[in-house]
Formats: sequence, C-alpha cells, structure tokens
Amino acid sequence: MRAVRPRRSRPTIALAALALLLLGLGGWAALERAVASRAASLREPETGLVVEARDGTLLRAFAASDGRWRLAADVSDVDPRFLQMLQGWEDKRFESHGGVDLIALGRSVLESARHGRIVSGGSTLTMQVARLVERLPTGSLSAKGRQVLGALALERALGKDEILSLYLKLAPYGGNVEGLRAASLTWLGHEPKRLTAGEAALLVALPQSPERLRPDLHPERARAARDRVLARMAALGILSPGEAERGQREPMPMRRLAMPTLAAHAAEGARQRSLQARDGRKRLRLTLDAGLQARLEAYAREKVAGLPKPQSLAIVVADHTSGEIVATIGSPDLFDAARQGYVDLTKAERSPGSTLKPLIYGLAFERGVAHPESLMDDRPTSFAGYNPGNFDGRFEGTLTARRALQLSRNLPAVELLAAVGPSRLVDRIRRAGAELELGNRSLPGLAIGLGGLGISLEDLVRLYAGLAHGGVARPLRIEAERSGAQNAAFGVPEAASGKLDAGQRILSSQAAWYVTSILSGAPSTTKTSPGTLAFKTGTSFGYRDAWTLAYDGRHVVGVWVGRPDGAPVPGLVGQDVAVPIMRDVFARIGPPVRLPGPPPGIQTSANRLPPAMRHLAPKGLGTRGGGPEILFPPNAAHIELGLGDGPGSGAALSLKLRNGRPPFTWYVDGRATLSGLFERQATWRPREPGFVTISVVDAAGAAATTRVFLD
Repeated sequence: MRAVRPRRSRPTIALAALALLLLGLGGWAALERAVASRAASLREPETGLVVEARDGTLLRAFAASDGRWRLAADVSDVDPRFLQMLQGWEDKRFESHGGVDLIALGRSVLESARHGRIVSGGSTLTMQVARLVERLPTGSLSAKGRQVLGALALERALGKDEILSLYLKLAPYGGNVEGLRAASLTWLGHEPKRLTAGEAALLVALPQSPERLRPDLHPERARAARDRVLARMAALGILSPGEAERGQREPMPMRRLAMPTLAAHAAEGARQRSLQARDGRKRLRLTLDAGLQARLEAYAREKVAGLPKPQSLAIVVADHTSGEIVATIGSPDLFDAARQGYVDLTKAERSPGSTLKPLIYGLAFERGVAHPESLMDDRPTSFAGYNPGNFDGRFEGTLTARRALQLSRNLPAVELLAAVGPSRLVDRIRRAGAELELGNRSLPGLAIGLGGLGISLEDLVRLYAGLAHGGVARPLRIEAERSGAQNAAFGVPEAASGKLDAGQRILSSQAAWYVTSILSGAPSTTKTSPGTLAFKTGTSFGYRDAWTLAYDGRHVVGVWVGRPDGAPVPGLVGQDVAVPIMRDVFARIGPPVRLPGPPPGIQTSANRLPPAMRHLAPKGLGTRGGGPEILFPPNAAHIELGLGDGPGSGAALSLKLRNGRPPFTWYVDGRATLSGLFERQATWRPREPGFVTISVVDAAGAAATTRVFLD
C-alpha cells in the first residue's frame, strides 16, 4: 500500500501564511525605515562660492573645500535642450517612475544573467544621483542595492527638478570638474544657459566615462561619444537630422580652460567678508558692470604691457549718483608676479600728491576765506619753519585762486590750508568714509596738503564722488545684496539716519560747485554748466605715484600708476602718465554726462567780493628770515645710510640749518639728541632704518621740523 501523507491542518496553514505575511510586512517596514532614514539625512552638496556682477554674469568662481570645481546650478541655469537630451540618453521614463525603472532594471538583470557579468546597470537618473550623493562604486550588487534605496529616498524627499539640480551639481566631467556649470565653463568657456547641439551632446556623453573621454586627453574618443549621442537624439526626434549633422561638424575643445577671473581682487574681498560674517552664502552679487569691467581689464593689460616692470596701475570707477562701484582693477594681471599682481593696489595707502588740494580750496570757499576769483600770491613763504616749494621750482606771483588750483601751485594751497586748519581737512576726508595714514603724528601738519599722508585710490574716489555729488559723499559700495547688519560687520559707514545711501556732507553745495567749475577748466565763475569733465592730477614726492581723479555728471574715475613697492620712477608725473589713461577709461564707459549747473547762492563777480577776499594776504604766516630753517635733510626725503647691513652699520646723518638764534637744540622723534650747539650744522648717527621726525629749536623758541625715511 502507498503511504498516506498526513494532511496539514488548517491552523498550520494559517500560521504559515501569517508568518509569511509578517515576514513580508517586516521586510517592508525595514525598507521603509531605510528609505526614511536616507530621506531625512539628505544634504545639499557643498558647492564653491561664485561671485557675480550686477546682471548675474559670473566674475569669479572658487573651488569647494575639497578642491573640486563644483558650482551651484539648477534647471533654470541650463539650456532646456540639454535636459531633453540628457533624459533621452539616460532615462526616458524619468518623469514617470518613482526612482527605479522596473522595466530597465529587469532588462539589466536578464542581460547580466545571460552574459555572466553586469552588462548594463539599468540605472535611472535618480539612481545615478543617489550614487553620486553617497559616492558609491559602480559594478557592485551591494552598491546597486544602496542606489535603489537612495533613489527611493530622493524621490520621496525631492521633486523631479530638484533631483535634476543635484545631477547638474554632481555629475563628473573629468579631473576635479563636477557638475554641468563647471564643465561648461571648463570645456566650452561659457555658461550652459545656451548650448549648441554638439556642446550639449558632449556634456551628456562625458559623465559616462569622464577620464576616458576627457577632450584634452582623448579628443577622438570624446568626439565619437558625442556623435553617438547626436545620432541617438536624431533617432528619438529630439534633434532634426540636420541639427545632428551640424553638431557632428562642430570642433572638439582641445584644452581645459581656466575659470573666469574678472574683478579678481574685488571677488576675493567679497569672499573674505562673507567668511568673516559667516553668512554661509554661496552666491555673492556685486555692483560691478561686467561688460565695463571686461573692457577695462583688457585695456589695463594692454596699457601695462608698455610700462617697464615692475610698474603697474590701478583703476576705480564709481557711480557717484548711487555710490556703486561699477568697475575696479586692483592690478592688470593677478598672476603677474613681477608686478606683484596679487596686491590690490586700489586699497594700498600711498602719498596722494596734490589730489587733496581741491578739498582745501573747497573748505576755504565754504568758510569765506577765499573765492575762486580772489587774488593770491605764489611766492616763497615760510610757515613756522615749513618751507614748501612748487613742483617746477618756479613762482607765478599774483594770480586768482581759480588759476592757482588749475596750475596746482603749492604755496597758495598751503596758505589756504593754514587758514582753514589741517585738522578740519582731515575731518572732512574722514566724513567721506576714507581712512588716512598719518604716521606717528598726533596732530596733522600743513604737509598733508601736499601729500604728506597715506590714502588709498578707493578712498580718493570716495572723496571725489562727494565733490561730484554736490558736496555729499555717499558711502561707496560694491556689495549688491547685503543687510544693514552685514554692512556694519564689514565696516561700511552708514549715515546718522541709519540709511546706507544717505551720505555725509563734506562741503557746502556752493563750495563743491566752485571746485567743480575750476577743475573743469572754466576760466571764470559763471552760472552755467562748467562743461563735461572735471579732473585733478597728483604726483607724490620722488615720483613714486602718479594720480588722476576725474568726474562727469554721473561717474567718477580714479587712476593710479607707479611701482607696487613704492620705489621712485623718474619722470612719473600724473599729467603725463595718468591723464591719458583716465581719458581712455571715460571713452570706454560711454557717452559723457554733462556736469550740473550751479546751486543757488553762487557769487560770480569778483567786484562784489568783500575787500578782504579780493586779494588775500598771508595771515599769521611768517616770511623766510626769522626762525631756523632746516636745509638738510629735506622734508619727505628717502636717505640711504646703509643701516640695514647689520648692528652698528650705517653712516651718520648730516644736519644743516640756516637762520635762527643760537644755541640750537636738535630733537629726534621728540627726544632731545643734540643741545647747546652754536654751529648751524651737526651730525647724528641713527641706530635703525625707518621714519624719523627731526626738529630744531633756537634760543628764541622758534622751531622747524622735517620728517624723513632713513635706510
């Protein structure tokens, strides 16, 4: 007899079914937990900082902290045709599946089983993004499982456009280039907003095998991969046959291009301020005009090529009606080591030469000390031991204040500065937001009117923007998007009202207009517009710095030329070197804007001036002959004594004076060094190089002072 198999009871079957159901539910629950955990832990990948111009044009990009060129991008930053081609090549059902394309995955499993190895991954775009996010390897079953979990998590947490945006940030393109935006800039030299068919096909193909297909290393492989994509797009109807054929004829990029570095110093400054504020922003927008910036950088490189190394130049252009900096060049070439291109020369403190004279005259006009048509004397004069001369060594005699400023005569400027006070001049400069380097002097002296202080090109532009804007200096700004708190953190001055653009008055509107009339070359004071362009030049002591500051009805331009190390350059004069550059800059800005007409209260006739203002006589200023005068060392001199050759090295410094009543006492940096001397010459041996202030006092208490640099 055949054995009879015992029949399972219904409770046993039910228990087995329940066990299977529980097992299935447990597996599903585990799957849910794994997906939920991944979805909760998703983080936006780190991208490098980008600095943009006012219109969004990329000025400069910085690599991410891991050294990879990975830039922020989303679907709105990309040519729509690229996205169509990407999905047509990688994942035709991207918009409809939930992260895993079961049809493609099943086909992949069958093909792999047939060949005994993984032939195609069956990965969706979402799965590829999951692999890129978690940095998973390819060709591994366990990694494939993690991709599936990651894809499910991505689809649960993000929308389709957000998943595409992750791909646009993370897709590999060879070397340390990741993401479509960095790839387009690196291989094509432009943003991916507009792509040709061939360019789009190349960017679709490269992530398949980024090192094997790098155009700079394997151009023929890259070309073949691109052409396969083009043929496939034509077959799918995404491209017409003619478009695909034209794409195949496009040249293949043969080298890796450098990332844009427009406004390199300004971009680096913005990055540093962002790091200091810890605001976490990855996209900074500046007020710069990208087109003007590019034109001026090309011009600066061309211009500096004609200057002997290490001479360099710097340019700042601002809109004085808004306070926005629209172009800035810290050096013509960031990578020119011979010219110290890494130094931002717009912020370097240098002697301004005669560029502060307009403000001195403006203060005199404002305070009723002088009028543009007042007569002044350009003649040798001693100001309590300070004996300035003119640049050309000549004296003009009697001339109007207007003509004295237009000719940049030194003696009239110092006379007016003595009348209004050096401290008042310093106060007005600081009101404009400028920072000054006064050395170790507690109180400024008359020498500051002729360049005896340190100030940057950017701060001189602030000052002239105030002159141009009717005497109101608005804080210059280069950050297009920033909160008031951030401005305070960055040291940007604000007006008393708390509004950033309110500005500070540095001159009365009448005084500012008088100065503008003079600087524009007007021969007399009239009640019409003084013209189109007002400018002033400056040359620092020893031909170290050549300056021009200029403005029309909208823009103010500052130009500096010299050596970054501050060494003298024989023949370096602002009128000859900086003025032509300034005129070329204005030509590249566009049509000039006429200067405004005068405000109410302008006095045009010299005949209506008070008698005391018609011909100014020096007040409280002694002519040469009474007190001591230092003949050597001359003020602001650079004297080489060999002090840097070691301890005890260096020659003695000769001290010479004339006039004054003996005995004489010599002071160095405020300390009595030589006393009881009846001779008018002596020697003093310094111990170390650097700036020193040397004074002499005679028996009557009269004094003279000079400040020099010993080397």
